[in-house]
Amino acid sequence: MAGLNILYVEDDARAARQVRDLAAKGGDVVQWADNGTDGLKRAGAEPFDVIILDRMLPDLDGLTILARLRESGIDTPVLMLSALGRTSDRAEGLDGGADDYLAKPFESEELLARLRALHRRASGRAHSAVILHGAFECHVKARTAFRANRHLSLSPREFELFRYFMENAGEVLTREMLLRDVWKMNFDPQTNVVDVNIGRLRRKLEEGFDSPALETIWGAGYRLLEGR
Repeated sequence: MAGLNILYVEDDARAARQVRDLAAKGGDVVQWADNGTDGLKRAGAEPFDVIILDRMLPDLDGLTILARLRESGIDTPVLMLSALGRTSDRAEGLDGGADDYLAKPFESEELLARLRALHRRASGRAHSAVILHGAFECHVKARTAFRANRHLSLSPREFELFRYFMENAGEVLTREMLLRDVWKMNFDPQTNVVDVNIGRLRRKLEEGFDSPALETIWGAGYRLLEGR
């Protein structure tokens, strides 16, 4: 199996070297950019399997870089690193379009394992550029959503949530599943982030339509309906 081609945007040379050396042992190649401007240019000029993006950089901050990548249609999986490890910081990074979030300090082995998981997940979706369910369409690479041919204006987090529902269409998804697979949280930090985002997504999916889009299964979770 070919190794991963990884872009690492990080101003800490020592941290970058440690990750690069460990990755090389596993056959992965890490290309290092020590500032946000260079990282943004590289991400747009060359295809990468995954991108590691430090949140706090001396020029462009990680959230700005991430927003520009997603706005330009680059959907390469992004793992965001930050010394800010609070739940609100994680949510902000994931809501901004990151696929995973890892707080510093971290073990290089865990970082690389997460990158491989992100790549497997992205590769598994590659054949499904468009997901169809009832009246809904999810265009994965273009990151666009439609209901009955009407475009739905979704934020990056709302799109990730919508895509997860589309990938599991008709199934009841619990709060724990959504926290784990959409927000990358393996525990319930007593947050209402799921409920708030479900409410926002439901409004956007149902506005202007007579039939419901999301069903609340009390005591169990949520299910995407066909929306016809």
